[in-house]
Amino acid sequence: MLKNESGLVSTISGKKIQADRPEPITSNIDVVPYKRRMDPQIAIEALVDGYHVLIVDFYSSGLTILSELKNYLKNKYTDQSFREQRDFRSEFRELSHRLLLLVNNNKLVVRKAPEIGWLKTLYPELNEFLLPFPQVQGLNSSWQWYEKGISIPGLEKKIHPFFGTYFPTRFEHLKLFENWLKQYKGDKKSAIDIGIGSGVLSLQMLKHGFEKVYGTDTNPNAIIGLNESLNKNKLNSKIDLLHGDLFANCNVKTELIVFNPPWIPASHDLEGIDKAIYYDYDLFPRFFSEAEKHLKPNGRIVLLFSNLAQITKVGENHPIEEELSKGGRFQKELFIQKKVDQASKNTRRNQNWRSSELVELWVLKITNTK
Repeated sequence: MLKNESGLVSTISGKKIQADRPEPITSNIDVVPYKRRMDPQIAIEALVDGYHVLIVDFYSSGLTILSELKNYLKNKYTDQSFREQRDFRSEFRELSHRLLLLVNNNKLVVRKAPEIGWLKTLYPELNEFLLPFPQVQGLNSSWQWYEKGISIPGLEKKIHPFFGTYFPTRFEHLKLFENWLKQYKGDKKSAIDIGIGSGVLSLQMLKHGFEKVYGTDTNPNAIIGLNESLNKNKLNSKIDLLHGDLFANCNVKTELIVFNPPWIPASHDLEGIDKAIYYDYDLFPRFFSEAEKHLKPNGRIVLLFSNLAQITKVGENHPIEEELSKGGRFQKELFIQKKVDQASKNTRRNQNWRSSELVELWVLKITNTK
């Protein structure tokens, strides 16, 4: 890997890719300093009024302010609907990102702060800068996942997702795909994994005998992190990584295209890892148009999806059903649904809709027009 003055850079397939990172604040800005002996409402009022608040004593002081901020917003957003909860999270994100921590020499300048390896990896050229507290929390939790690794049902080795890379925390759709792979009788010379993320679907395919997988992703961190993992596990000859939108620069035709797209339509501009959770209105039409060009005549498309948008009333149209009814390019060969597990008792979100949620596996083939 190479590092340049603007951050971490990796050269993959002859192309230099620079990792995304939380934007550091390096300019001089006015801040309201906060210590634990102060009234938390002083910090809350400053955030609401548009000021930045800097934690100057203990890391836990920032946690206190975030807790008070949630209480403040709960009194404003009393409806437990999916939409209202989304609005709550949106405003919490806006206000909480004005709460700051100082970083000096790759360490947080507050007492009893966690050690975060990403600060050295992602900011090699900076000696001192500010970061929003939630961004630091994200870096910290990501570092813990990266260090410890994540066990995925059906895979022998843990995955170690790079910062800013989507990884599954629910596994029902992976189990559907695993069961489908067990009965798959088609050719296994190659496959294309659209939005490869942390590589789980590709690793499942290798496990079931696929000779070559081409994995694409718009997220540079996914490509950089997975490239590092493949090299460590000597799998880089089995998976070719391509950085770009949908099929990127992949010029092969294959017998299998796998896509685990976002499950919820976007209501805001997308950036970073949000692109793995929400989809723009044109994502599916573009995917199906390009998939037709990359699929061999007897090939298959496997999509892993959910009815989440429909049961939470944030999306009326099912994009796969819409393609099948209007596109004329593909026909359904198989459709399987599976109920999701109940939400963890430890979650604080109201997720009562999960009792109606179904994950879906769709298998499509090219429509025979002859």
